[in-house]
Amino acid sequence: MLKEFIPMSKPLIYENDLNLLSKTILSGKLAYGELAFEFEKAFARYIGTSHAVSVSSGTSALHLAILACGFNKGDEIITSPFSFIASANAILHSNATPVFVDIDPVSYNLDPKLIESKINARTKAILGVHLFGQAFDISEVEDICKRYNLVLLEDACQSHGAHYQSKKVGSFGVGCFSFYPTKNMTTGEGGMITTSDKSIADRCRILRNQGQESRYYHTMLGHNYRMDEIKASLGLTQLKRLNHFNRKRDENAKVLTKAVNEISGLISPGALPDRNHVYNQFTIRVTPAYKLSRNELIAYLEDNGIGCAVHYPLPIYKQPIYKELGYKDWLPVAEQAAIEVLSLPVHPSITCRQLNRITQALLSA
Repeated sequence: MLKEFIPMSKPLIYENDLNLLSKTILSGKLAYGELAFEFEKAFARYIGTSHAVSVSSGTSALHLAILACGFNKGDEIITSPFSFIASANAILHSNATPVFVDIDPVSYNLDPKLIESKINARTKAILGVHLFGQAFDISEVEDICKRYNLVLLEDACQSHGAHYQSKKVGSFGVGCFSFYPTKNMTTGEGGMITTSDKSIADRCRILRNQGQESRYYHTMLGHNYRMDEIKASLGLTQLKRLNHFNRKRDENAKVLTKAVNEISGLISPGALPDRNHVYNQFTIRVTPAYKLSRNELIAYLEDNGIGCAVHYPLPIYKQPIYKELGYKDWLPVAEQAAIEVLSLPVHPSITCRQLNRITQALLSA
């Protein structure tokens, strides 16, 4: 008998979430409007910023945030090589140049100790990624930004509700969030830019709407990156449940961590001081000391009806398009992570029975 498949991710949407969604669809008012504006205000309050600007995706959030800062062709932005490719692509789309710095082996985030060696006269910003649900070392990166007069950009697409010290990620610099279905909350697609800088927020609002400062009066070369009312209606209901979703992810992660820590050769996700972890991904390391290779463990889990995924199999600079652009980096911690990481299901839709299946499969592999 085939076992029920446990997916890597599954959005948790309740039946009463559909009430506002249905009402919105039936109203016929589907383009950006009152609900999107209400969602922006609610999200800004949640993150702790003065402004939030809703957009069509996490990628468009990153793109507009960088454009709004006014960088020029040839300007350099330091970022992580170990992330989804959109983090660096948004820099390229803004005519700036990504410069990669190696990562911390525990958090997989930018290693602050290595940043200053990559700063030069062309460096204008640091785009840190809060990867897998845990904040990067914001205080150290902030100090570097202040010393060198750099803009701080936060890719918080995987870290909704994560905090560093007493503040939520996305409230330190210019924050960028994704609401893709695999994220801690979803609108299907969609994204958000958070900032307490009114000038940045105003530029983002104009840029997302074809560069219109007022109707049919275009002052910038903009884009169609607006969020529609359908996405916003789902975002409003999801945001109300985000803390619950994150608590469930944390509970699931504790169970998985206990099992992984009992297995020689597997390493559970590392939690660093002064921050929480909201476990957008529960990413372990399959080291050479483990009895199976990573590919063998993947095959074993899939044979047992358990989804898993590699986030990420290549540092960004080794992607074919970046090699074509002339990138020849070799960053050893990112390289090692790429051959060892494996993400397991941790999403809030997992039942206790499914969680037990995952842990038993790990222990009996």
